[in-house]
Amino acid sequence: MTVAAAGERETLRRLLRHLPKGDTLLGPGDDAAIIAAPDGRVVISTDTMIEGPDFRLEWSTPEQLGSKAVASNLADIAAMGARPTGMVVALAVPRDTPVDFVEGLARGFAIGLEGLAPGVGVVGGDLATSPVVTIAVTVFGSMDGVPAVTRAGARPGEVVAVAGDMGRAAAGLRLLFAGAGAGAGAGADADADVDAGTDAGDSAALTTKLIQAQLAPEPPLAAGVAAARAGASAMMDLSDGPLLDATRLAIASEVTIAIDSATVAGDIATLLPPLRSAFGLDTDAAKDLASRLVLGGGEDHSLLATFPADVELPAPFRAIGRVVEQQDAPVLVDGEPAQPDGWDPYIGIE
Repeated sequence: MTVAAAGERETLRRLLRHLPKGDTLLGPGDDAAIIAAPDGRVVISTDTMIEGPDFRLEWSTPEQLGSKAVASNLADIAAMGARPTGMVVALAVPRDTPVDFVEGLARGFAIGLEGLAPGVGVVGGDLATSPVVTIAVTVFGSMDGVPAVTRAGARPGEVVAVAGDMGRAAAGLRLLFAGAGAGAGAGADADADVDAGTDAGDSAALTTKLIQAQLAPEPPLAAGVAAARAGASAMMDLSDGPLLDATRLAIASEVTIAIDSATVAGDIATLLPPLRSAFGLDTDAAKDLASRLVLGGGEDHSLLATFPADVELPAPFRAIGRVVEQQDAPVLVDGEPAQPDGWDPYIGIE
């Protein structure tokens, strides 16, 4: 049954039965929802995913799309050090879209919320028609009495740290465009044992995991609240790539971010087998590509933060550099100026 045949009321009924209600004062069903604002401040972020530039239906299941929409929006709330309190979703789809697809998206929203923000519900939204699938999500959060962690608080002498993966989602996207790992995207099990114990098997298993990192990322977003309570001075979501996002943080804080490439050697090494296998690269060429993906690739939705030098980094943050006095270049890698490579929605990948 398509959404056109089912109509708005039936489509909405089938969608709502999958969505968590969360701890809200007034949830879906009225003209607007009501959520609590415990300390008088409401943190708000919104994001839109559009079929074509942001995702491709031949790559993703609807559950993966829903889960990714949740993760990408919750990451912005986490980057402020806030606790998410509710989410609204505006969904526009073509008239011939199967209702089962919409239900799959709803299941994905539920999966994402259960895994990344237990207790948070979808409190409202909107349904509409569109030539392509469009998912617009707005997330609300509370600071719970803790000062917000903005991009503008980094100071020279502080530690630069990351919670989560770097480069995996970008590598997964490259592999998808290359046609690698057929079947590893839509619905495959990222933990499947693919001929383990062989180089080809290890590469295939890693390819699957990298593609999953692109299609349905699971960043450690609870680390945002932990960072705020530990005394993080600045923080942001790594949605567009470490170099580009670190540049934004550096400019906002009027400092320079100095990254030590040795601290991400493990991230680079993880990407080497599938990149060599998929693109026929030698070790040096694969390492060069992996380095560019780790430092310039986005959509892992990990958290980049700065901490005073005397603060013990909360798990799972790891140091990748330091904050120094402002120089001509906002970001340095091993002491050399770095170009702010990263995702630009107005350029993107054709």
